Amino acid sequence: MLFHVNKQQTSYGEDIGILLLDTETPFIQGDVGNAKSYNYPVRYKVIKGLTVEAIFSHDASFTTAIIDAARELEREGVKAITGDCGFMALFQQQVKDAVNIPVFLSSLTQLPFISQILRNNNKIGIITANATSLTADLFTAVGFTEIEKLVIKGLDDTKYFHEAAIAEVGTLDSDRISAEVVAASQQLAEDPNVGAILLECSLLPVYGFAVQQATGLPVFDFLTMINYVQSAIVKKTFPDSY
Repeated sequence: MLFHVNKQQTSYGEDIGILLLDTETPFIQGDVGNAKSYNYPVRYKVIKGLTVEAIFSHDASFTTAIIDAARELEREGVKAITGDCGFMALFQQQVKDAVNIPVFLSSLTQLPFISQILRNNNKIGIITANATSLTADLFTAVGFTEIEKLVIKGLDDTKYFHEAAIAEVGTLDSDRISAEVVAASQQLAEDPNVGAILLECSLLPVYGFAVQQATGLPVFDFLTMINYVQSAIVKKTFPDSY
């Protein structure tokens, strides 16, 4: 087999490109921003100046910067591009039209799929970093219009998640954040019509197992989505036997 060089690449084999906010939060295993969260190579690119505050305020002035970064990742050889914040839904439509590879910037892009696999009277519980900023335009940006099916619980008023992810104090107490996330999930599960939970924030896949243990519900998060897309763009082979 003959291989040809891509002169715009300095490394090869990174399936997924990940656009990162400009933050100072520790990324532990299970976080989108920790490369050990994956069983395959990924490539990161930080959007300078796109802070937590900027993304929560829906600052569209970063559209050009995020498109440029996505195009750079495409030139560097990744096969699909995601992000590390559910609020990147703000840029989903513009970025996907700017490149020639799949783009799924937000965990919220899973909402239409989740809705389709549940009963018609089921609701989807969302645990989000910021309930106030999780507005209808973000759902519209990912093609989801059944807002009445959503039950949203924010972590804005927590102590330990807020300190780590929003105030960016520089430390992260995983055990205490887990307790806060589980408590939020239990509140969502009090509604008997909630049939699944979506963890919006890229820090939250770490706590998906605990949420499922506490609620007994299917739990979707950023890693659910990224692994799904990766399995579509890099197919594995099977032996021709039983």
